[in-house]
Amino acid sequence: MTLLVTGGAGFIGSNFVLDWFKTSSEPIVNLDALTYAGNLANLAALQGDARHSFVKGDIGDRALVDQLLATHQPRAVVHFAAESHVDRSIHGPGAFMRTNVDGTFTLLEAARAYWGGLAGEAKAGFRFHHVSTDEVYGSLKPNEPAFTEAHPYEPNSPYSASKAASDHLVRAWHHTYGLPVVTTNCSNNYGPYHFPEKLIPLMIVNALAGKPLPVYGDGQQIRDWLYVSDHCSGIRAVLAGGRLGETYNIGGWNEQANIDIVNTVCALLDELRPDPAGPYARLITYVTDRPGHDRRYAIDARKIERELGWRPAETFESGIRKTVQWYLAHADWVASVQSGAYRDWVSQHYG
Repeated sequence: MTLLVTGGAGFIGSNFVLDWFKTSSEPIVNLDALTYAGNLANLAALQGDARHSFVKGDIGDRALVDQLLATHQPRAVVHFAAESHVDRSIHGPGAFMRTNVDGTFTLLEAARAYWGGLAGEAKAGFRFHHVSTDEVYGSLKPNEPAFTEAHPYEPNSPYSASKAASDHLVRAWHHTYGLPVVTTNCSNNYGPYHFPEKLIPLMIVNALAGKPLPVYGDGQQIRDWLYVSDHCSGIRAVLAGGRLGETYNIGGWNEQANIDIVNTVCALLDELRPDPAGPYARLITYVTDRPGHDRRYAIDARKIERELGWRPAETFESGIRKTVQWYLAHADWVASVQSGAYRDWVSQHYG
Protein backbone atom coordinates (compact mmCIF):
# COMPACT_ATOMS: atom_id res chain seq x y z
CA MET A 1 0.00 0.00 0.00
CA THR A 2 1.33 3.41 -1.00
CA LEU A 3 0.22 7.05 -1.08
CA LEU A 4 1.05 9.51 -3.85
CA VAL A 5 1.39 12.94 -2.24
CA THR A 6 1.69 16.05 -4.43
CA GLY A 7 3.39 19.15 -3.04
CA GLY A 8 4.91 17.15 -0.21
CA ALA A 9 7.96 19.40 0.13
CA GLY A 10 5.88 22.50 0.84
CA PHE A 11 4.74 23.75 4.21
CA ILE A 12 1.60 21.69 4.82
CA GLY A 13 2.65 18.81 2.57
CA SER A 14 5.97 18.24 4.31
CA ASN A 15 4.32 18.36 7.72
CA PHE A 16 1.81 15.78 6.49
CA VAL A 17 4.59 13.46 5.26
CA LEU A 18 6.55 13.78 8.51
CA ASP A 19 3.42 13.25 10.64
CA TRP A 20 2.37 10.27 8.50
CA PHE A 21 5.52 8.34 9.32
CA LYS A 22 5.07 8.94 13.04
CA THR A 23 2.03 6.65 12.98
CA SER A 24 2.32 4.60 9.77
CA SER A 25 4.87 2.54 7.89
CA GLU A 26 2.94 2.87 4.61
CA PRO A 27 5.26 4.31 1.93
CA ILE A 28 4.80 7.72 0.33
CA VAL A 29 5.79 8.78 -3.16
CA ASN A 30 6.29 12.52 -2.92
CA LEU A 31 5.91 14.57 -6.14
CA ASP A 32 6.95 18.21 -5.85
CA ALA A 33 8.18 20.74 -8.41
CA LEU A 34 10.36 22.45 -5.76
CA THR A 35 9.29 25.98 -6.62
CA TYR A 36 10.31 28.78 -4.25
CA ALA A 37 8.20 27.43 -1.34
CA GLY A 38 9.07 23.75 -1.79
CA ASN A 39 12.11 22.78 0.24
CA LEU A 40 13.69 19.35 0.62
CA ALA A 41 15.31 20.55 3.84
CA ASN A 42 11.84 20.21 5.36
CA LEU A 43 12.22 16.45 4.83
CA ALA A 44 15.83 16.08 5.96
CA ALA A 45 14.74 13.75 8.78
CA LEU A 46 13.66 11.22 6.13
CA GLN A 47 16.97 11.07 4.29
CA GLY A 48 17.76 7.41 3.67
CA ASP A 49 14.29 6.30 4.79
CA ALA A 50 13.09 3.67 2.31
CA ARG A 51 9.46 4.54 3.05
CA HIS A 52 9.85 7.95 1.39
CA SER A 53 10.46 8.29 -2.35
CA PHE A 54 10.93 11.84 -3.62
CA VAL A 55 10.34 12.76 -7.26
CA LYS A 56 11.02 16.27 -8.55
CA GLY A 57 8.34 17.06 -11.10
CA ASP A 58 5.23 19.00 -12.01
CA ILE A 59 1.65 17.81 -11.50
CA GLY A 60 1.01 19.22 -14.98
CA ASP A 61 3.36 16.64 -16.53
CA ARG A 62 0.83 13.98 -17.52
CA ALA A 63 3.41 11.46 -18.67
CA LEU A 64 5.26 11.67 -15.36
CA VAL A 65 2.08 11.35 -13.29
CA ASP A 66 0.94 8.38 -15.38
CA GLN A 67 4.31 6.74 -14.86
CA LEU A 68 4.22 7.23 -11.08
CA LEU A 69 0.71 5.84 -10.82
CA ALA A 70 1.54 2.81 -12.95
CA THR A 71 4.82 2.08 -11.17
CA HIS A 72 3.79 2.60 -7.55
CA GLN A 73 0.10 1.64 -7.70
CA PRO A 74 -0.98 4.00 -4.90
CA ARG A 75 -4.20 3.43 -3.00
CA ALA A 76 -4.73 7.20 -2.76
CA VAL A 77 -3.60 10.55 -4.11
CA VAL A 78 -3.33 13.34 -1.52
CA HIS A 79 -3.17 16.57 -3.48
CA PHE A 80 -1.48 19.51 -1.72
CA ALA A 81 0.43 20.98 -4.67
CA ALA A 82 -0.67 24.59 -5.21
CA GLU A 83 0.46 28.15 -5.52
CA SER A 84 -0.89 29.63 -2.31
CA HIS A 85 0.22 33.20 -1.52
CA VAL A 86 -2.48 35.81 -2.13
CA ASP A 87 -0.02 38.69 -2.62
CA ARG A 88 1.86 36.74 -5.28
CA SER A 89 -1.42 35.91 -7.03
CA ILE A 90 -2.27 39.59 -7.28
CA HIS A 91 1.01 40.40 -9.01
CA GLY A 92 1.32 37.21 -11.08
CA PRO A 93 -1.95 35.30 -11.45
CA GLY A 94 -0.81 33.17 -14.39
CA ALA A 95 1.20 30.74 -12.26
CA PHE A 96 -1.85 30.18 -10.08
CA MET A 97 -4.02 29.28 -13.05
CA ARG A 98 -1.39 26.89 -14.41
CA THR A 99 -0.74 25.02 -11.18
CA ASN A 100 -4.04 25.21 -9.31
CA VAL A 101 -6.42 24.83 -12.26
CA ASP A 102 -4.55 23.19 -15.14
CA GLY A 103 -2.39 21.11 -12.81
CA THR A 104 -5.37 19.80 -10.88
CA PHE A 105 -7.14 18.99 -14.15
CA THR A 106 -4.14 16.99 -15.37
CA LEU A 107 -3.88 15.16 -12.06
CA LEU A 108 -7.59 14.32 -12.07
CA GLU A 109 -7.42 12.94 -15.59
CA ALA A 110 -4.38 10.80 -14.74
CA ALA A 111 -6.09 9.55 -11.57
CA ARG A 112 -9.27 8.77 -13.50
CA ALA A 113 -7.39 6.71 -16.07
CA TYR A 114 -5.46 4.88 -13.36
CA TRP A 115 -8.57 4.21 -11.24
CA GLY A 116 -10.45 3.02 -14.30
CA GLY A 117 -7.87 0.29 -14.76
CA LEU A 118 -8.15 -1.02 -11.22
CA ALA A 119 -10.42 -3.86 -10.17
CA GLY A 120 -11.99 -5.30 -7.05
CA GLU A 121 -10.85 -4.02 -3.66
CA ALA A 122 -8.15 -1.83 -5.18
CA LYS A 123 -10.71 0.08 -7.21
CA ALA A 124 -13.25 0.28 -4.38
CA GLY A 125 -10.63 1.54 -1.94
CA PHE A 126 -8.97 4.19 -4.11
CA ARG A 127 -9.29 7.83 -3.02
CA PHE A 128 -8.41 11.21 -4.51
CA HIS A 129 -8.07 13.65 -1.59
CA HIS A 130 -8.08 17.29 -2.64
CA VAL A 131 -6.72 19.79 -0.09
CA SER A 132 -8.23 23.27 -0.40
CA THR A 133 -8.81 26.47 1.56
CA ASP A 134 -11.52 28.46 3.33
CA GLU A 135 -10.70 31.41 1.08
CA VAL A 136 -12.95 29.98 -1.63
CA TYR A 137 -15.94 31.05 0.48
CA GLY A 138 -15.12 34.76 0.33
CA SER A 139 -15.37 37.14 3.27
CA LEU A 140 -17.64 37.23 6.34
CA LYS A 141 -19.11 40.22 8.11
CA PRO A 142 -18.30 40.56 11.85
CA ASN A 143 -21.45 38.86 13.13
CA GLU A 144 -22.08 36.36 10.35
CA PRO A 145 -21.94 32.63 11.19
CA ALA A 146 -18.78 30.73 10.24
CA PHE A 147 -18.37 29.01 6.88
CA THR A 148 -20.05 25.63 6.61
CA GLU A 149 -19.54 23.20 3.76
CA ALA A 150 -22.79 24.50 2.22
CA HIS A 151 -21.61 28.13 2.07
CA PRO A 152 -21.65 29.54 -1.49
CA TYR A 153 -18.32 30.10 -3.19
CA GLU A 154 -17.38 33.79 -3.44
CA PRO A 155 -13.62 33.97 -4.08
CA ASN A 156 -12.14 37.46 -4.07
CA SER A 157 -8.49 37.01 -5.13
CA PRO A 158 -6.81 35.29 -8.07
CA TYR A 159 -5.51 32.70 -5.58
CA SER A 160 -8.90 31.89 -4.06
CA ALA A 161 -10.54 31.90 -7.51
CA SER A 162 -7.99 29.35 -8.75
CA LYS A 163 -8.60 27.14 -5.72
CA ALA A 164 -12.37 27.47 -6.15
CA ALA A 165 -11.96 26.35 -9.75
CA SER A 166 -9.95 23.32 -8.66
CA ASP A 167 -12.60 22.43 -6.06
CA HIS A 168 -15.27 22.54 -8.77
CA LEU A 169 -13.19 20.31 -11.03
CA VAL A 170 -12.81 17.72 -8.28
CA ARG A 171 -16.54 17.77 -7.59
CA ALA A 172 -17.36 17.44 -11.31
CA TRP A 173 -14.97 14.50 -11.82
CA HIS A 174 -16.80 12.70 -9.01
CA HIS A 175 -20.31 13.42 -10.26
CA THR A 176 -19.55 12.91 -13.94
CA TYR A 177 -17.04 10.06 -13.91
CA GLY A 178 -17.55 8.54 -10.46
CA LEU A 179 -13.97 9.25 -9.38
CA PRO A 180 -13.88 8.57 -5.61
CA VAL A 181 -12.93 11.98 -4.21
CA VAL A 182 -12.98 13.80 -0.89
CA THR A 183 -12.21 17.51 -0.41
CA THR A 184 -11.05 19.37 2.68
CA ASN A 185 -11.15 23.14 3.08
CA CYS A 186 -8.89 24.37 5.85
CA SER A 187 -8.41 27.66 7.66
CA ASN A 188 -5.07 29.50 8.01
CA ASN A 189 -2.31 27.06 8.92
CA TYR A 190 0.72 27.92 11.02
CA GLY A 191 3.62 25.95 12.46
CA PRO A 192 7.06 24.56 11.52
CA TYR A 193 8.49 24.94 8.01
CA HIS A 194 6.16 27.82 7.08
CA PHE A 195 7.79 29.87 4.32
CA PRO A 196 8.54 33.36 5.74
CA GLU A 197 6.32 35.33 3.40
CA LYS A 198 3.19 34.45 5.42
CA LEU A 199 2.12 36.49 8.44
CA ILE A 200 3.38 34.51 11.44
CA PRO A 201 6.83 33.42 10.18
CA LEU A 202 7.38 36.84 8.60
CA MET A 203 6.74 38.53 11.94
CA ILE A 204 9.12 36.16 13.75
CA VAL A 205 11.91 36.48 11.20
CA ASN A 206 11.61 40.27 10.82
CA ALA A 207 11.42 40.85 14.56
CA LEU A 208 14.57 38.84 15.21
CA ALA A 209 16.33 40.86 12.49
CA GLY A 210 15.11 44.18 13.92
CA LYS A 211 13.13 44.90 10.75
CA PRO A 212 9.66 46.51 10.53
CA LEU A 213 6.67 44.24 11.16
CA PRO A 214 4.31 45.18 8.30
CA VAL A 215 0.61 45.03 9.15
CA TYR A 216 -1.94 45.59 6.39
CA GLY A 217 -4.50 48.37 6.87
CA ASP A 218 -5.82 48.55 10.43
CA GLY A 219 -4.79 45.00 11.27
CA GLN A 220 -8.35 43.97 12.10
CA GLN A 221 -8.63 41.29 9.43
CA ILE A 222 -9.79 38.15 11.23
CA ARG A 223 -8.74 34.60 10.42
CA ASP A 224 -9.29 31.20 11.97
CA TRP A 225 -5.88 29.73 12.84
CA LEU A 226 -5.14 25.99 12.60
CA TYR A 227 -1.92 24.42 13.85
CA VAL A 228 -0.48 22.45 10.94
CA SER A 229 -0.23 19.11 12.76
CA ASP A 230 -3.93 19.39 13.60
CA HIS A 231 -4.64 19.93 9.91
CA CYS A 232 -2.62 16.81 9.10
CA SER A 233 -4.59 14.72 11.58
CA GLY A 234 -7.82 16.04 10.07
CA ILE A 235 -6.68 15.02 6.60
CA ARG A 236 -5.84 11.54 7.85
CA ALA A 237 -9.31 11.26 9.39
CA VAL A 238 -11.06 12.29 6.16
CA LEU A 239 -8.83 10.06 4.02
CA ALA A 240 -9.66 7.11 6.26
CA GLY A 241 -13.38 7.66 6.79
CA GLY A 242 -14.74 10.57 4.77
CA ARG A 243 -17.81 9.94 2.62
CA LEU A 244 -17.14 9.95 -1.11
CA GLY A 245 -17.92 13.20 -2.89
CA GLU A 246 -18.16 15.09 0.39
CA THR A 247 -16.39 18.24 1.57
CA TYR A 248 -15.12 18.61 5.15
CA ASN A 249 -14.07 21.91 6.68
CA ILE A 250 -11.03 21.67 8.96
CA GLY A 251 -10.63 24.60 11.35
CA GLY A 252 -8.94 25.46 14.60
CA TRP A 253 -11.82 27.23 16.40
CA ASN A 254 -9.37 30.11 16.86
CA GLU A 255 -10.54 33.41 15.36
CA GLN A 256 -7.91 36.10 15.79
CA ALA A 257 -7.33 39.55 14.30
CA ASN A 258 -4.02 39.97 12.49
CA ILE A 259 -2.83 42.68 14.86
CA ASP A 260 -3.54 40.40 17.83
CA ILE A 261 -1.47 37.68 16.18
CA VAL A 262 1.41 40.11 15.72
CA ASN A 263 1.21 41.29 19.32
CA THR A 264 1.15 37.69 20.57
CA VAL A 265 4.25 36.84 18.56
CA CYS A 266 5.99 39.95 19.90
CA ALA A 267 5.11 39.06 23.48
CA LEU A 268 6.44 35.51 23.08
CA LEU A 269 9.67 36.79 21.58
CA ASP A 270 9.99 39.30 24.44
CA GLU A 271 9.80 36.31 26.79
CA LEU A 272 11.91 33.79 24.88
CA ARG A 273 14.48 36.00 23.08
CA PRO A 274 14.34 39.51 24.57
CA ASP A 275 15.78 42.35 22.51
CA PRO A 276 18.04 44.79 24.42
CA ALA A 277 16.66 47.56 22.20
CA GLY A 278 13.19 47.15 23.69
CA PRO A 279 9.88 45.33 23.14
CA TYR A 280 9.43 43.88 19.66
CA ALA A 281 6.04 45.58 19.32
CA ARG A 282 7.94 48.82 18.70
CA LEU A 283 8.64 47.45 15.20
CA ILE A 284 4.96 47.20 14.18
CA THR A 285 4.41 49.27 11.04
CA TYR A 286 1.03 49.75 9.39
CA VAL A 287 1.15 49.61 5.59
CA THR A 288 -1.37 50.16 2.80
CA ASP A 289 -3.91 47.37 2.67
CA ARG A 290 -3.71 44.96 -0.25
CA PRO A 291 -6.38 45.06 -2.99
CA GLY A 292 -9.52 43.02 -2.28
CA HIS A 293 -8.34 42.01 1.20
CA ASP A 294 -11.01 39.77 2.77
CA ARG A 295 -12.09 41.02 6.17
CA ARG A 296 -12.95 37.84 8.03
CA TYR A 297 -12.78 34.06 7.63
CA ALA A 298 -14.17 31.58 10.12
CA ILE A 299 -14.56 27.81 9.80
CA ASP A 300 -17.43 25.78 11.22
CA ALA A 301 -15.75 22.40 11.77
CA ARG A 302 -18.71 20.60 13.33
CA LYS A 303 -19.26 18.25 10.38
CA ILE A 304 -15.85 16.59 10.64
CA GLU A 305 -16.27 16.31 14.40
CA ARG A 306 -19.77 14.86 14.11
CA GLU A 307 -18.97 12.34 11.38
CA LEU A 308 -15.34 11.44 12.07
CA GLY A 309 -14.73 12.47 15.68
CA TRP A 310 -11.97 14.95 14.80
CA ARG A 311 -11.14 18.06 16.83
CA PRO A 312 -7.91 20.08 16.95
CA ALA A 313 -5.53 19.06 19.72
CA GLU A 314 -3.83 22.46 20.01
CA THR A 315 -5.22 25.70 21.33
CA PHE A 316 -3.89 28.84 19.70
CA GLU A 317 -1.88 29.57 22.84
CA SER A 318 -0.13 26.20 22.77
CA GLY A 319 0.32 26.13 18.99
CA ILE A 320 1.77 29.62 18.65
CA ARG A 321 4.25 29.00 21.47
CA LYS A 322 5.43 25.79 19.75
CA THR A 323 5.74 27.71 16.48
CA VAL A 324 7.85 30.55 17.89
CA GLN A 325 10.04 28.05 19.73
CA TRP A 326 10.56 26.08 16.50
CA TYR A 327 11.73 29.16 14.58
CA LEU A 328 14.08 30.15 17.39
CA ALA A 329 15.57 26.64 17.35
CA HIS A 330 15.89 26.45 13.54
CA ALA A 331 17.68 29.63 12.54
CA ASP A 332 19.72 27.60 10.04
CA TRP A 333 16.56 26.59 8.15
CA VAL A 334 15.38 30.21 8.04
CA ALA A 335 18.77 31.43 6.81
CA SER A 336 18.85 28.77 4.09
CA VAL A 337 15.38 29.70 2.87
CA GLN A 338 16.10 33.41 2.87
CA SER A 339 19.43 33.07 1.09
CA GLY A 340 18.13 30.68 -1.53
CA ALA A 341 20.84 28.15 -0.65
CA TYR A 342 18.33 25.33 -0.71
CA ARG A 343 17.55 26.17 -4.34
CA ASP A 344 21.25 25.95 -5.21
CA TRP A 345 21.24 22.47 -3.66
CA VAL A 346 18.21 21.47 -5.73
CA SER A 347 19.83 22.78 -8.92
CA GLN A 348 22.99 20.80 -8.19
CA HIS A 349 21.15 17.54 -7.50
CA TYR A 350 18.24 17.74 -9.91
CA GLY A 351 19.43 20.04 -12.70
